[in-house]
Amino acid sequence: MIIDCYTHIWDSPEQLGRAMPSAREARLERAGMLSPTTESISAGVQRHLAACEPVDKTFVLGFKSEFLGANIPNQSIADHVARHPQRLIGFAGIDPSQPKAAIDEVRRARNEWSMLGIAVSPAAQDFHPSNSQCMLVYAQAAELHMPVLFHPGISIGSPTKLAYAQPVLLDEIALELPGLNIIIAHMGYPWVHQTIALLAKHENVFAETSLIQQYPWQAYQALLSTFESGVMDKLLFGSGFPYARASEAIEALYSINHICHGTNLPTIPREHLRGIVERDAVSVLGIADAMPTRAVDA
Repeated sequence: MIIDCYTHIWDSPEQLGRAMPSAREARLERAGMLSPTTESISAGVQRHLAACEPVDKTFVLGFKSEFLGANIPNQSIADHVARHPQRLIGFAGIDPSQPKAAIDEVRRARNEWSMLGIAVSPAAQDFHPSNSQCMLVYAQAAELHMPVLFHPGISIGSPTKLAYAQPVLLDEIALELPGLNIIIAHMGYPWVHQTIALLAKHENVFAETSLIQQYPWQAYQALLSTFESGVMDKLLFGSGFPYARASEAIEALYSINHICHGTNLPTIPREHLRGIVERDAVSVLGIADAMPTRAVDA
């Protein structure tokens, strides 16, 4: 079983508002990590399905931010997921900076659209993660048994508020809502060690590995530190589509020890790397029984 816990779709990059990825794309192209093509930011449903082909199930994340003027409609994500319910799992994009509307949207996502989790980004939505009003949004998600994925927002660029992105700020949420499963995207990059501390401290905190694989030395250090801290079982696989395909992300994980060749650096046991790739995230997160199985007509 391979489950990809981090992908996005959109009809047009303009739906990302001020989070449009052009600046990030340019940096990666200059570094030789992307070819100068628009394909890398094309996130249409057909390309998404093709990129998902090597895995058994894929999380499709929404994104909404009043602060950035961004909105990938949850309805469109739900429609895409409903056509492929055995392969796709929807996570609603929720903006907790508008708590009342956010709570209503969480309920609608679960009860009307059969979405199984929510995705938020405090840095991209301009709110402190443990703001008392936002805690009501997480409490609603916990009541509906919906995990919350926190996106650190570092890859979005200059508009984000990095003071709100640090994983350590999720500590209070994990303490106050022990029944809420929390996923930290991108291992909380660049604050990976904060993420590892949370993984070790809280049973209900997990992290996914997308995008960090694009930086091999930092990915190696992050995974080695996780292994040495004894919390590799808290890591979930993620590709980061549209910036990487699942096959590329899997290959990057399995190749991580190449950086050690010819050195005295410690290696990460392959069985632990395989454990990340093959971890049954839907069971770990407690959402397996809630998955719909019948597709709707296209």
